[in-house]
Amino acid sequence: MKSNENDMISSVREGEDFNREAFHSFLLTNVDWWPNEPLEVTQFSSGYSNLTYLIRCGEVEVVMRRPPLGPLPPKAHDMKREFSLLKKLYAAFPYVPKTYTLCEDESIIGVPFYVMERKKGLVFDGKFPQGFTVTEEKCKQISYAAVDTLAQLHQIDYREVGLENFGRPEGFIERQVHNWIKRYERSKTHDIPHFEIIAKWFTENIPSSNGAAVIHNDYKLNNMMFSEKNVSKVESVFDWELATIADPLFDLAAALGYWTEPNDWESVKTSLPSLTTTPGFISRDEYIHRYSLKTSQDIPPLHFYMAFTYFKIAVVMQQIYFRWFNGQTKDSRFATLDISIRSLMEYANEIIITKKF
Repeated sequence: MKSNENDMISSVREGEDFNREAFHSFLLTNVDWWPNEPLEVTQFSSGYSNLTYLIRCGEVEVVMRRPPLGPLPPKAHDMKREFSLLKKLYAAFPYVPKTYTLCEDESIIGVPFYVMERKKGLVFDGKFPQGFTVTEEKCKQISYAAVDTLAQLHQIDYREVGLENFGRPEGFIERQVHNWIKRYERSKTHDIPHFEIIAKWFTENIPSSNGAAVIHNDYKLNNMMFSEKNVSKVESVFDWELATIADPLFDLAAALGYWTEPNDWESVKTSLPSLTTTPGFISRDEYIHRYSLKTSQDIPPLHFYMAFTYFKIAVVMQQIYFRWFNGQTKDSRFATLDISIRSLMEYANEIIITKKF
C-alpha cells in the first residue's frame, strides 16, 4: 500500500511472519484471479499497530493486513469492521484501497486478515522520499491536499454509503473519554504525574458533539499517499482501523495534533516527528481556516479536542509500550515510548491550563 520502497518496506520482522502456504492456498480458493506462483513477502516498516505486508505473486501485488501480536484491547483491531468500511466507502471516497477478500478463519494464519489493493505514490514519513525536490510551493500543495481531503471525507453522507450502523455518534465523546482513561489504567506501567488531573478534567468538561460524519480518527500525513507526478493530488488514505461515525472535530483535532509546528515543545516534536515543520507547510491556524472554508463550518475553540488528542496518542503508545514491557513484542522501536508518553501527557495538561487552541 505504501510506496517509497527503500525506506518503508523491509524483511518481515522477527516473530511477525505467518503461514505463507496456508495464506497462498486461501487466496487460490477465494480470489479467482490469484496466480498459482511463488509468494514473495515483505513488511511495511512504519506504524505501531496493525501489521501490514506487501505480497508479490508473479505479476500481482497486493497488501495484507492483520492485527498486531499480543493481547489486544476489546473490539480493537477488528479486521471485519475495517474491511467492511473500506468496501462501502470506496465508491464515495476513492482514496481508500479497493478490498479483495476477508478471512475470519483463524486457522489459516492464526488471526483474521484481509487483502486489498496496493496503491503507489509518495508517503511523507519522517523524511522526504529519495529524489524528491523539496520546495515551499510543494509543501504548501501537500498541505492543501491534506486539508481538502479531510474536508471531503467529512462531507460524505454516511447513510448514503450504507454506514448508518457503523458507529454511534450520540454520546461518542463521553464514551471516548471514559474508554481511553480505562485503557490507560489497564496498560499502566509507570506513574505519570498529570494523569489523574487531566483524566478528571476530561470527565468534567465533555463538549456537545458538533454533528456526525465518517471520521478516520488517525488522520495524519504519513497515513496518506500523494501522486509522484503532482503532490497536490492525493492517491490514498490508509490505516482505517479507528474509523467510525462521530463528531468531525474529533478528526480535525487529531490531524492538527500530528501537524507539528516549528515552535512546538521540543519533546512533542520528538514524540510526534513530522515533516510539517518544514518551510512551506501551512500552520495549524491556516489548516483550520481552510478546513472551515471547505466545509462551510465555523470552528469553535478546540482546546478540549486538542488536549484529548495528545492524551489519546499517549494512551496508544502506553498500550504498545505495555506489550513491549511485558515481553509480548520484541520490536525495539517500542523500548523508549515511556518518554513520549510522559511528554504528551504533560502537553495535554498544558493545553488544559492555557486553553491554547
